[in-house]
Amino acid sequence: MSGRTEGGNVRSKPRRFTHFFATAFTALFLASAAHALTLSSQKDDLFAYPGILSSKDNGAFSVVDYQESRDIDKRDQVPERRVKAKYVSLGVRRQQQDLMLKTAAGNVRHVAVGRVEGAKLIVIYLHGQGGSRKQGVDDFTFGGNFNRVKNLAANNGGLYLSPDFSDFGDEGAAEVAALISHYAEKSPGAPVFVACGSMGGGLCWDLAGNSNIAKKLGGLLLLGSHGDDGFFGSAAFKRKVPVFIGQGSKDTVFPVKKQEAFYRAIRAKSAGYPVKFVRFENGTHGTPIRMMDWRETLNWMLAVR
Repeated sequence: MSGRTEGGNVRSKPRRFTHFFATAFTALFLASAAHALTLSSQKDDLFAYPGILSSKDNGAFSVVDYQESRDIDKRDQVPERRVKAKYVSLGVRRQQQDLMLKTAAGNVRHVAVGRVEGAKLIVIYLHGQGGSRKQGVDDFTFGGNFNRVKNLAANNGGLYLSPDFSDFGDEGAAEVAALISHYAEKSPGAPVFVACGSMGGGLCWDLAGNSNIAKKLGGLLLLGSHGDDGFFGSAAFKRKVPVFIGQGSKDTVFPVKKQEAFYRAIRAKSAGYPVKFVRFENGTHGTPIRMMDWRETLNWMLAVR
């Protein structure tokens, strides 16, 4: 995708109880801290939406102005390949690791940026067809937006993950679920936000139906992706996990009308459900990945949890 197309003896019992209460207190503290967390600014003036053409549903549905001549050609040094330097902060690379996690579901190669333990929040990006873990940490493509989310996570005491996975079905979902469980255990109480690009949306919906994962979720972000009616019977839907849908009006892979209908179905089936839809007018398949405002979206999700 491009921007355009884009046990023990009696004496050990007090220790166990002390450990139990310490662990419980830590989890409660982290959960409370995450609930109150607001992500600090990261080049907001450069990444804010260029203009809101229209808005309805009390701001839940917005149409954002998008122009290739401005949002690609004037933003990138080399269109679609390298954004101008002012859009990126490369010091975050010092907190980036390429890792392999061995799980019961298989080995999961992934890139981790920020705190691998004691994180305040966890953000995961799942790529679409033809992508890899490297896409989600490329500082210069998609208008520097991956560099921004890396900085937002790392600079606010969080963790950002971009993994490889076997497929967009059950095997891939099991691998991602194992990755989430591993890092969630290391950061108890941290909300997990899963962003799915294009076909990666299938993994978002599979994870939503996993009751063990759903209780950890802070939000689902669908970027140029697709809906799934199975979501309405999922554990995530019952918990009212926030959903963000970003779609280009000229997306020929997943037509915008279908995604708008899915947004309306969510609202119809659950009054007051926390869901937002951003339509990028004249945008194509990769536009939401390039243009979505990570800070605004994550702060909204943190606020409504």
